[in-house]
Amino acid sequence: MIEIEPDRDRPGAFTLRIDGTDQSYVDLDDPLRLEFDYVQRIVDVIDAHGTPGAPLRFVHIGGAGMSVPRYVASTRPTSAQIVLEPDERVTALVREQLPLPRNSGIKVRPVDGRTGMAAMRPDFADIIVLDAFDGARIPADLVTTEFFGQTASVLTENGLLLLNIADRAPFAYARRVVAGVNATFANVMISAEPATLKGRRFGNLLVVGSRGTIPWEPLARKAASSPLPYRVVPYREVVDRFAGQSPFTDADTEQSPPPPGGATFFS
Repeated sequence: MIEIEPDRDRPGAFTLRIDGTDQSYVDLDDPLRLEFDYVQRIVDVIDAHGTPGAPLRFVHIGGAGMSVPRYVASTRPTSAQIVLEPDERVTALVREQLPLPRNSGIKVRPVDGRTGMAAMRPDFADIIVLDAFDGARIPADLVTTEFFGQTASVLTENGLLLLNIADRAPFAYARRVVAGVNATFANVMISAEPATLKGRRFGNLLVVGSRGTIPWEPLARKAASSPLPYRVVPYREVVDRFAGQSPFTDADTEQSPPPPGGATFFS
């Protein structure tokens, strides 16, 4: 079931919900207003990459309400953005009720992540944002070493892979995902709420991979001053804490664990 629910406190703002799980928050009047804190962490990394405000080339795996593409269209005008969203019902409803701004540069392809990435030319993207859920779980075929190899070939030399996953300590799922990213990219960073890292709650972890450098120090300062503070874990600590498992492969993979109690608000 696909629902678009108005925000009672803010005209022009809406939550997109699929099968009981909140997938996107969209403010049509202010695309810089991001309600989900993990989305803020995604755009913090985007803002820190390259020259502020300069256009970049993006691939978004998972579209839903397209909160991040809308943010990019506003903060980095003329950026080329390709969204891979296989559910054409969601895209049609979003276009009807939450229309994209004119000349946004956002192009939606009705294909899944694996199919869409296989069709991309090498060295196309400066940033790939992987934020795809089937209900409340991440598809199994989007966290394997084979797929991360695909993303690496589509990225430019200093490009970034931003991967939103959900898990809880002891992070059995996240460790295997991070091991795959670490096996593919020279540098890896994680950001998450302190409560999630300490195992107090199920939550989102943003994994960032790159063959180039990741500006984790300015991101750590940004995290500390955020209205909802979060923690940035740099490469060496990522390897020590998260990369000690065998990575997922196409022959041995699984969906992310279901959130406790079923549907949840990813924030």
